[in-house]
Amino acid sequence: MFPIHIYQGRRHALASRFDEGLLLFLGNNESPMNYPDNCYPFRQDSSFLYYFGLDQPELAAVIDLDEGMTIVFGDELTIDDIVWMGDLPTIAERAGRVGVSDTRPREELSQVVGRAARQGRPVRFLPPYRADSILSLSSMLDIPPVEVSGGVSMKFIQAVIDQRNIKSDEEVLELQRAATTSVEMHVAAMRMARPGMRESDIAAEVERVALAAGGGISFPVIATVNGQTLHNHFHGNTLVEGDLFLLDAGAQTAMRYAGDLSSTFPVSPAFSDRQRTIYEIQLASYQKAVEMLAPGVAFREIHFAACRVITEGMKDLGLMKGNTEDALEAGAHAMFFPCGLGHMLGLDTHDMEDLGEVHVGWKGEPKSTQFGLKSLRLGRELEPGFVVTVEPGIYFVPQLMDLWRERGHNGEFLDFDRLNEWRNFGGIRNEEDFLITPDGALRLGPAKPLTIDEVEALRG
Repeated sequence: MFPIHIYQGRRHALASRFDEGLLLFLGNNESPMNYPDNCYPFRQDSSFLYYFGLDQPELAAVIDLDEGMTIVFGDELTIDDIVWMGDLPTIAERAGRVGVSDTRPREELSQVVGRAARQGRPVRFLPPYRADSILSLSSMLDIPPVEVSGGVSMKFIQAVIDQRNIKSDEEVLELQRAATTSVEMHVAAMRMARPGMRESDIAAEVERVALAAGGGISFPVIATVNGQTLHNHFHGNTLVEGDLFLLDAGAQTAMRYAGDLSSTFPVSPAFSDRQRTIYEIQLASYQKAVEMLAPGVAFREIHFAACRVITEGMKDLGLMKGNTEDALEAGAHAMFFPCGLGHMLGLDTHDMEDLGEVHVGWKGEPKSTQFGLKSLRLGRELEPGFVVTVEPGIYFVPQLMDLWRERGHNGEFLDFDRLNEWRNFGGIRNEEDFLITPDGALRLGPAKPLTIDEVEALRG
C-alpha cells in the first residue's frame, strides 16, 4: 500500500473535475469457480485499488461531491469468516490507512445511491465488467440490467484515464519491480527448456518465480511451441529438437502492478538458419520501434515503422512483393503481423481496457476495422509518464495463408506458393516495457536476453 497522502491526493484530483453528484466505485467480490466456497484467486478492481488501495473483496466506495464526503462500505468479519480465513483489521482501520474516516455497512450503499438518484443528483460509475456488478447497479439505480452499460459516465471514464495514464514515481518503482521479476521468469525458462520437457514444465517454473518474488503472474502464462497462435494457453505439448519456444509472461507485484514480456528461443542449443533469418527481421523491427519511442510521437506511426521493417524483410525472402507503402496501406503485412505493436501497462496488463481501448489508447479517435490494424490497442501520441509495451512479432498462421489464398486477398503483395513453404514455421515475438520520459524512453527492469548471441549463450 502506498502512503496515505497518495490516495488522498488521487481522490482530490479526481473530485476537482466534477461539481456535483456521486462518484461510485464498486470493488470486486469473490468469484466462485464451481461451487460457492471454491473461488478463483481474488483480484480487486484496478480503479478501486488506484483510489482506495484496499485489496479485499466485498467493498465499495462513494465520493459525495455535494456533501464533501468520502465513504467506504463493507461488512465486518463474522466469527465464521475468522475461523475459515483468519482475522483482518476492521473496515474503519483499513479505510483509515487510505485517509477515509467514514465507513458504513455494505447494505447502506444502496440507500445512499438510491437517495441521490431520487433527488436527481448525478450518480456516475465506470463500465461494469462483472455480472454481479451489473446486477448491483441495476438494483441500486432501479434500471434493467441491459440498460446499465448505457448509464456509464464518459466524463468519469475520461477523468480516470487522464490520471491513471500518467504514472507517478511510486508507480514507476512498482512497475520496475514487476519488470525485474518478469525478466527473471524469462531467463529461468531459457535456461531450463530442453527436448522432452512439456510446455507445462516451463509454465510451472515461470509461475514459481513470480510467486517466490511475493506477487504472482499478471496474466495466464503463454508458454508454447505453437507461437503462431497469439494467445495460446494450452501447455500440453512436448518440446522436441528444432522447435521454437515462445514465452509471453509477466509478474504482478504484491500491489498488483504488472510486467509483460515476451521471448522466443530455440529448443535446440542454437537457432537454425531459417529461424535465425526470421528472428533477425523481428529483432530489427523491435529495435526500430524502440528507437522511435518519445513524447509527441504517435504510437500508430511507430507500429507502422515496425511493420515496414517486417514487410521489407519478407520481400527480401520473396514472400512479399510490390511497393512497401501500398502493401502497408492494403494491410498485406498482417499476414505476418496480424496484431498491434503494444499497449498501455500499469495496474492492468492491458491498462484500463475495461474503460475502453478507444478512450485509453486512441484518445477517442475511432479505430480502424482493417484486419491487423483493428487489434492495435494504442495509437495516440505518447506523453511523459506513459508506460507501454513494445512487442512486434512475425507469425506464420497456416489457416490465414489458406484463407487469403482462397480469396485472392492481397495476392498482388504475397507469393502464396513460396509462403506455403513456411507454413509450419510457428511464430516469433519479443517484448519489453518502457516508460516514456520527457526526452525519450526508459526500459523498465534489466535488459532481457534479446540478441541471438545472448539467447544462445543461455541455451548452450
